[in-house]
Amino acid sequence: MAREDIIMARPKELRYLHVVGKVLDKELKQREAAEVLSVSSRQIRRMVKRVRVEGDKGVIHKSRGRVSNRRISDPIRDRVIQLYRCEYGDFGPTLASEKLQEREQVQVNHETLRLWLLESGDWKKRRKRRGHRRWRERKAHFGEMVQMDGSHHDWFEGRGPGCVLMGYIDDATGKVFGRFYEYEGTFPAMDSFKRYLLKYGLPIRVYLDRHTTYKSNAKVTIEDLLDEEEVALSQFERALKELGVEVVHAYSPQAKGRVERLFGTLQDRLVKEMRLRGIRTIQEGNAFLRQYLPVYNRRFAVGPLKPNNLHRPLLKGLDLNSILCIKTERTLRNDFTVAYNRKLYQIEEKTRACKVMIHEHLDGSMKITYRDRALRFNEIATRPVKEEKFPVIKVARRRPPLPADHPWRRFKFGRHRYERGNPNVRPERTAEGMMQSVADT
Repeated sequence: MAREDIIMARPKELRYLHVVGKVLDKELKQREAAEVLSVSSRQIRRMVKRVRVEGDKGVIHKSRGRVSNRRISDPIRDRVIQLYRCEYGDFGPTLASEKLQEREQVQVNHETLRLWLLESGDWKKRRKRRGHRRWRERKAHFGEMVQMDGSHHDWFEGRGPGCVLMGYIDDATGKVFGRFYEYEGTFPAMDSFKRYLLKYGLPIRVYLDRHTTYKSNAKVTIEDLLDEEEVALSQFERALKELGVEVVHAYSPQAKGRVERLFGTLQDRLVKEMRLRGIRTIQEGNAFLRQYLPVYNRRFAVGPLKPNNLHRPLLKGLDLNSILCIKTERTLRNDFTVAYNRKLYQIEEKTRACKVMIHEHLDGSMKITYRDRALRFNEIATRPVKEEKFPVIKVARRRPPLPADHPWRRFKFGRHRYERGNPNVRPERTAEGMMQSVADT
């Protein structure tokens, strides 16, 4: 058996390879593929030509791992930043680049300088003026973009508990997928997306809002910088990145107006349908959605502009449970125990790991791994009771009694007899007077 070459490709390159494969199979035209991938037709022609000659590795960029020949050296970069801090601290990057060239004879592009200053913290991004909002055309292919959101509403009209509808709508066709959950969070988002991709496949991109479930507000860590991440990723963003699905965040509800209008329709039609059937629980609501949404799609969905389906099938052997889960890094203690969610777990095998990865799955199970290798562990149900030490009682220290012949016992308080004949006459407070008074006593 011939050995197959293993190609290390990024999710973005896998997405490119999927679309280029459609072009090679003559299911897509090169111009259409360029629109799907947001690249030029010339770039698509180059990728198609390379894939034909080199195979799947033709989508990998030739410059990967190489330092650019046009990269400005670090000493010049440090000198420019130091000059900016000393001389042009309140200048904008554009004006500062002009002055650096005029006065210091240092030629740096203003956008390059802006990136340097953003990295060093000497410049902050400024909000631009709001532009004019225009209507956006539908995408051309089914699976090219899916809008996703959660709708908080009294879906059962007081007959049952409050819940959230996690809804999906294809941008090209308007096909709808949804499911009820108790809340809008990471687990509901991952579970609903898992059900969606098992039914349709992996879309090219997902359009989301900036809810904390989908957009992390955490600061960038050193691990993120090592992974070449400019921003911290939420658990949902991380999972979609591993699946090779592009995530796009909307800056306003109007930007994802298709899914917002869908919720407005369902909050009217779906609520009344469930009222007629007396649906009271989330389980009954999900069972009804499996019957209602196909009818809704046949009535309201439209045909795509282009007939091709861009949903990608799942790869064989892909473990969705290891991707669509919450991954948390924890430090392993010296006694091979790890704490997570106020519980303590004992690792049953010795390892040199300093940190382990905890996988919390959708079904409630948990797995602890080190370098993608599962570790055997057990939960410590009862922690050892610490021995109670006897309380230390502090006793006030008392001075020992003075002996009977101590000079202090001969000291008398009150008026001294400075003169035996007239006690009201007091001598001057001088050394001689004090000596005389002590001699009299």
